[in-house]
Amino acid sequence: MLAFLGGTGPEGRGLALRLARAGHGVIIGSRDEARAQAAAAELHLGAGAGQVLGADNTRAASQGEVVFLAVPYEAQRLLLEQVGHLLAGKVVVDVIAPMRFQRGRGASAVDVPAGSAAQEAQQMLPGALVVAAFQTVSAEELLLVDHSVAGDVIVCSDHQPAKDRVMELVRLIPDLRPVDGGGLANAKYVEQITPLLVNINRIYKVHAGIQVVGL
Repeated sequence: MLAFLGGTGPEGRGLALRLARAGHGVIIGSRDEARAQAAAAELHLGAGAGQVLGADNTRAASQGEVVFLAVPYEAQRLLLEQVGHLLAGKVVVDVIAPMRFQRGRGASAVDVPAGSAAQEAQQMLPGALVVAAFQTVSAEELLLVDHSVAGDVIVCSDHQPAKDRVMELVRLIPDLRPVDGGGLANAKYVEQITPLLVNINRIYKVHAGIQVVGL
């Protein structure tokens, strides 16, 4: 079972949708269980899809074998203080890209004392296997199931087996390619690309991702 904490947001719903359609059981978590159940019921699943459930974040964290953190950055610390004891030994995928929005200036990266949201998560979850991934994948594209989501997903972690597992999940989404981004210290560079992509997409009115050429 894949759990998505904060899974009622666009990125969480999009990843849950794509991986459920690939056959995985998923559980969408939220502070509000009713909201999570409504989000789960609204996903457009095809034949062969895995089971999709909605629950509060605590139950989702408890039941998930691989747990995705899909809340806004400013909510990450509080969430992990609440559910961190349930995540020991689990693969925790941090998809968060800390950013702020200013009128007339677009998006900009938020400095994180730990280096990145993913490194902060690992500091708070010493017994978990934290992997950073999916920050540069468009939530809008993920939710459009009739469209391919082309591009590369940079995957960073200090735990190679956990990284390999997440890279296999990436391969389940058609036209996405996993790229090994090395250790978790590199996650900050990927997270900081995301505000740039947001600004490019606003200028060109597209949902662009990234691609590493020459591999």
